[in-house]
Amino acid sequence: MFRSIFDDMYRISIVKILMVLALALAAGTAQAQSALDEILADGKLKVGTTGDWNPMTVRDPATNTYKGFDIDIMSELAADLGVELEFIPTDWKTLVNGVTAGKYHMTGSASISPARMKVAGFSESYISVETYPFTTAEKSGNFDGWDSINKPSVKVATTLGTTFEKLVREWFPDAEIKVVEAPARGFQEVLAGRADVFVTSNIEGVTLKEKHGVVQVENTAPRSPAPIAMLLPRDDQAWINYVNNWIKVKTAQGFFDGNRAKWGL
Repeated sequence: MFRSIFDDMYRISIVKILMVLALALAAGTAQAQSALDEILADGKLKVGTTGDWNPMTVRDPATNTYKGFDIDIMSELAADLGVELEFIPTDWKTLVNGVTAGKYHMTGSASISPARMKVAGFSESYISVETYPFTTAEKSGNFDGWDSINKPSVKVATTLGTTFEKLVREWFPDAEIKVVEAPARGFQEVLAGRADVFVTSNIEGVTLKEKHGVVQVENTAPRSPAPIAMLLPRDDQAWINYVNNWIKVKTAQGFFDGNRAKWGL
């Protein structure tokens, strides 16, 4: 008799456990709607962009509009999705948080890094960058090679939250590091005479050479080559798959080659 009661209680417990697991699974499934479904249902693609990385993304404050390599990519993606495109202003220190918090569905181009990969997903890469140090023409004679920058008398400027901030701290432990917060930029500190050197990608460096006359420090081989991609929600595989396959299609059609040529990349 006691064995029968025990067996009945055991069966009831198992049933309850299975019911709880089924409810939990159903709730998880309900919450796991892909950003792709949301974009198509709402008719809007939300993209986080900083607007301060020329020629990738540049914001015109007078009109609050954007232009650049990234902007063309996102415009093309929205057109192929058949939805409206909305740019969400962000900065480098909160770029990743905006994706993880669902503030926007993706970002424009960002360097793929181990730190970012811990919390966010990435699309396949479609361009890469290398890092160089730059200074003004007047100060160029003070430097020759990477080691010439790593001195207590040298002030290196960088922007908070960028991959360059981490790199300059690693590369120049003996130099004075001056960190500015967006919308200020490290290169602006050098142009204003408040710092001596800044580091940036070859992509932005070309633009700054043409616009502001900065020069690359002599005898500095490129460092920290990094693939560039879009940041996406880490666990949203359906959305990641869509973007990755879209990149493959547009690459095969020559879109990315054409866009690189348009912006001198």
